[in-house]
Amino acid sequence: MSFSSPPPPSSFYLLSYPAAGVLLVTINRPKQRNSIPFQGHWDLHKLWQWFDNEGSLQVAIITGAGDKAFCAGQDLLEVEQHRSNPPSELYLQGHPPSGFAGISTRRGKKPIIAAVNGFAYGGGFEICLNCDMVIASPRAQFSLPEAKRGIYASAGGLPRIMRIAGLQIASEIALTGRSISAEEAKAWMFVNRISKTHESLLEEAVEFAKELSQLSPDALIVTRAGIREAWEVASIDKATANTKERYEKGLFSGENMMEGMCLRDFTAHDFPVPVLPDFGP
Repeated sequence: MSFSSPPPPSSFYLLSYPAAGVLLVTINRPKQRNSIPFQGHWDLHKLWQWFDNEGSLQVAIITGAGDKAFCAGQDLLEVEQHRSNPPSELYLQGHPPSGFAGISTRRGKKPIIAAVNGFAYGGGFEICLNCDMVIASPRAQFSLPEAKRGIYASAGGLPRIMRIAGLQIASEIALTGRSISAEEAKAWMFVNRISKTHESLLEEAVEFAKELSQLSPDALIVTRAGIREAWEVASIDKATANTKERYEKGLFSGENMMEGMCLRDFTAHDFPVPVLPDFGP
């Protein structure tokens, strides 16, 4: 594929493009159970910024290398090393503004699908909690074990499990730290779909992403923004007003809206790249 600018390089992830408009990001530390060091979070933060600004890409998928772990959370060996030998660069002592893996507190413009191929523990679960959609392997497991280790899930996971599943389920998950299965995660609405088999996970995630990538890029971004606004703002009326004020004029005057409204066959379309003004972070 050709891009307006090259993706930022990193040794912590692999990039591929399994379909038009679709970015696949694979956390590539299988020997470390795909745990992420501090530099990796900043690298991913830059990658998602690039993804949001790259007009040829509409949807991203994130998964883990290997068949055991999606992401085991923070690289705890690095944390231990930092206690005795703190890095000189202050930014390497914490996460970027977008949180764990550049996702856990990200708002962004475009959707990210988590394809959970194994256990998602700690920050790995917090990635899933702020992805737009989650597809899990039948083998996937989810856990926030922090309280059992004398700390807490600090990357945005606690309010999100509360909003998704409610007080009692959130309390059970966060206070016991126990692992939950893919079936439990789906029943409690942390997961959209469970793949038919472990082996078919990525294929199904790509098909899901392809469905989204066929939408008008503008409609995809603005519809997601409206959902996100409601997620972040307590008032439904305020969320609706914020979305309308920020996006409606540009969307309704855009080329993609005119193209979409003229279509008689809504399964066949040729939307251009986004034509709205810069949406911001």
